[in-house]
Amino acid sequence: MPEINPELRAHRQRLRSDMRARRAALAAHVRIEAGHGVAMQLAGLSVFGHARRLAGYFACNGELPLHEVPALCRTRGMDYYLPVLGRGRIMRFARWQTGEALGGNRYGIPEPRVPEADLRAARTLDVVLVPVIAFSRDGTRLGTGGGFYDATFAFLRRQPRPGRPRLCGVAYAVQEVGGDHPGLQAQDWDVPLDFVLTERETIVCAQGEPCSTG
Repeated sequence: MPEINPELRAHRQRLRSDMRARRAALAAHVRIEAGHGVAMQLAGLSVFGHARRLAGYFACNGELPLHEVPALCRTRGMDYYLPVLGRGRIMRFARWQTGEALGGNRYGIPEPRVPEADLRAARTLDVVLVPVIAFSRDGTRLGTGGGFYDATFAFLRRQPRPGRPRLCGVAYAVQEVGGDHPGLQAQDWDVPLDFVLTERETIVCAQGEPCSTG
């Protein structure tokens, strides 16, 4: 990932710090309720109804939990996946069910322990739930700064959007900022989101999607 200018880097660091503090201030029951709200938003999303392979994430450091999503996928007859890090920034994805073994990756984030042959490429997924530190309604996302999601889904920049998989940011409503925020200026390597799911609403970001929220 190319270097960003020092001024933008500083704005992003302040924004990350502010949003992490907002998440940390949320009570445990608020986080659990938010996870339920996002699951309900996902269940009503039209692209979810047609999906067969959905990837989520293991919530860490205050991220919005997806504890209801694996069971929701099972009731809809679809497979649920978690990301697995490789040596570079490109992630692959392993099928996982609640209760199956997990092991920490190099950052301590739990991920499935499966044979290499069982890992799937990002292109084979239908919907991906992407953790978000900050977002705006046009689909611009600020992540942790590692560049894993932008690198993994870079191929989407070279095809018409919306494409496959659909990228759904997941965040608490308090993580929204205006599109003109100095810490959220999109860069050439950023991959925009198609939707953002919060505990309150589904925000449609991608062109070509029905222009409604709920």
